Amino acid sequence: MINILIVEDEPPISNLIRMSLQKAGYRCQCAFDGEQAINLIDTQSFDLILLDIMLPKIDGFELLEYIRPLEVPVIFLTAKNAVTDRVKGLRMGAEDYIIKPFEVQELLARVDVVLRRYHKTQAVLEIGGLVIDTRSMQVTKEGTPIRLTPKEYDLLLLFARNPNIALYRETIYRQVWGGELEYGSKTVDLHVQRLRRKVGWEQRLRAVNKVGYRLEV
Repeated sequence: MINILIVEDEPPISNLIRMSLQKAGYRCQCAFDGEQAINLIDTQSFDLILLDIMLPKIDGFELLEYIRPLEVPVIFLTAKNAVTDRVKGLRMGAEDYIIKPFEVQELLARVDVVLRRYHKTQAVLEIGGLVIDTRSMQVTKEGTPIRLTPKEYDLLLLFARNPNIALYRETIYRQVWGGELEYGSKTVDLHVQRLRRKVGWEQRLRAVNKVGYRLEV
């Protein structure tokens, strides 16, 4: 299982991030200052670190210097939105820079992108009675293969990696098809309906009024 360290000194934000990542299938540890983070990094192995900049004892920039030789990817999460801070963080080796406040869907998407860049995504996902092998792009249910089109597979993977989260139609379209969803388009709805039938998620893949869809697991 992917192990993520959250270094954030505000407990409400840390807990929100932790719960969101755990729902998406990640294992999480939390540190609330720089020294605590170093102790965890020295004793455990992490696949990704989410790092605030303004931390007690040791700030995020200093901590990134400590992390960099370990070759663990880092995403900065911070309220510091000045261009100079973003440039500094990226030039120091951070993979991404997310400004607070942020949407949970954006955080999950960026985490997924960085993990894929480092080839650290989970190879096999088991969710809602399905087994999804991301290496072979094969989907099975009780050992029986399910044939999906490329777009149906991408759509399935998006929901599988964002369980119990309401995804806007616009977000779904952008992630699966690219570009912006045209007003009145039924593309997302039609593909979701077909995916439901193929994988037997009629009771799991729920419509969310005026939003989009949510996979309930």
